[in-house]
Amino acid sequence: MPDKTTFRLRNTLGGRVEPFQPKSADEVRMYTCGLTVYARGHIGNFRTFVAQDILRRYLGFKGYRVLQAMNFTDVDDKTIRGANEAGKPLRDYTTRYIEEFFDDADALAIERAEHYPRATDPEYVEAMIRLVERLLENGIAYEAGGSIYFRVTDFPGYGQLSGAAASDRLAGARVDSDEYDKEDAQDFVLWKGPRPGEPVWEAPFGPGRPGWHLECSAMGLELLGSGFDLHCGGVDLVFPHHENEIAQSEAATGETFVRHWFHCEHLLVDGRKMSKSLGNQFTVRELLDEGFAPAAIRHLLASVHYRQQLNFTKAGLRQAEVAIGRVDEFLRRSDEAASGTGAAAPAEAAAALVRFEEALDDDLNTSKALAEVFIALKEGNRALHSSGGAAEAAGWAATIRRMNSVFGSFEMSSGRGAAGDAEEPPELVALIRERQEARERRDFARADEIRDGLAARGILLEDSSSGTIWRRRED
Repeated sequence: MPDKTTFRLRNTLGGRVEPFQPKSADEVRMYTCGLTVYARGHIGNFRTFVAQDILRRYLGFKGYRVLQAMNFTDVDDKTIRGANEAGKPLRDYTTRYIEEFFDDADALAIERAEHYPRATDPEYVEAMIRLVERLLENGIAYEAGGSIYFRVTDFPGYGQLSGAAASDRLAGARVDSDEYDKEDAQDFVLWKGPRPGEPVWEAPFGPGRPGWHLECSAMGLELLGSGFDLHCGGVDLVFPHHENEIAQSEAATGETFVRHWFHCEHLLVDGRKMSKSLGNQFTVRELLDEGFAPAAIRHLLASVHYRQQLNFTKAGLRQAEVAIGRVDEFLRRSDEAASGTGAAAPAEAAAALVRFEEALDDDLNTSKALAEVFIALKEGNRALHSSGGAAEAAGWAATIRRMNSVFGSFEMSSGRGAAGDAEEPPELVALIRERQEARERRDFARADEIRDGLAARGILLEDSSSGTIWRRRED
C-alpha cells in the first residue's frame, strides 16, 4: 500500500505546498464547484474537472476512501435569464445542461462523485435559510432593501484565501453586480429580495432567492460537515466566490470551513484566452463530433501541471491521439504475447512505479508522472520485441495499467475513432490486424490494398514502431 504521508499538495490558503493531512486517516471529504448550468460546459471547465478527477483517483491510489460532492448552480442571474428567454420553468431549463454535463464527464471517464446537489433542491434551500438566520443572529448580516447582506468589515479574516486588499474587494463587489442597496460596496449579498420574473422562496427574514456564494457554503456544510478536507475549483473562483464562502461559513459556525484549497489554472486555446467572441470556445461534444477520441481530449487536459496554463490546440489533440494509440497498442500486443505465460515485472518496473508516485506526491505533477508512463512503454516494447520477453512485457503492461488507475486515459475505448463510438468497429479491427499480418509476411500489395480501401472510406492509418492507429480524415 502506498505511503499516504508522502503526498504534498499546494494549499491556496497560505500559498504553500504542504503535506496533505485530512481529518481522517482513511477518508477524504472533498467538495468541487460544479457548473452554473445555463449552457453546456466547455473544455476550460473540463480542464478543471479532469484535474480534480486525477486528484480524486490519486487519493484512491494512496489508499483513501473519497466522499465527494459536486454542486450544480441552477439558480442565479444567468440561469434565470436563460429560462425566461426559453420560456421554460427554471428546473426544466437547467436539467438539460446537467444531463449534458454527465454525457461529457462520462465520455472523459471522470469518476462519479458521491453527491450532486442542486442549489434548488428543497433540502439545500432550507439549509441556506438556516445559514442566513445564524448570520443575522450573529449580527454580521443585515437587511437592506429587502435583501440580506454580509458585512465584510466585521469578519477579521476576510482576504485570507486570496490576499485581497480593500481595493480588490471593491472590484470583487462589482463582479457580484447585484442591483440592491447595501451599507458598503464590498459587502456581498446572501439573500436577494424578490424581483419580477424571478423564482421566490419564503424565508423568516423575507421572500427571495439565495445568492451564489451562499449556495456552495450550505451544500458543502450540509453534506461534508464543518472543517471538511478539500475544496476544489478554478483559479477564477478564488476571489470573490471562495473568499466569501469562507467568510459566511466561519462567521456562522465559528469553525474552520475547509482545511485545504485546490485551484486549477486557466486553459488557453491556440495561445489565446478562450471566448465565444474569438470563436475558440469548444465543448467536449463539438470535439467528439469532429472525430477526436475522448481519450485524447482527457490526455491533453491532464498533460500539463494543474497550476500551469494549458495551451489547448487541435494539433496537440492529434499528438495526444498518437500517444494514446502507442500505449493502447502495446497493451493489446502484450496481452496477446503473454497469453498463458503470466507476468514477470522486472525490478525496473517497480522503480518506475516509485518514481511515478514520487512525481504525483510532489503537488500532483502530472507531466512528470506521464513521462514515467512513456518510459515504461519504451521498456515494455523493448521486452516485447526481444526473444522470450513476453512475461517481462506483461510486467511492464501491469505497471502501466497501475499508473493508468490515476490517469484514466488509456484503454478507455478505441483510442481513436468516430465521435461517440463505444468501441472500435469489429470490421476495422480485423482489417488492421490483417494488414499488420500482411506486412509481417512482406505481402505489401495486400497491405497497401487494405490501407487504400480504408482511405477511400475516409479512414487513415498511421504506423509507428509500436503499431497502427487510425483516425477519420478531416475534410
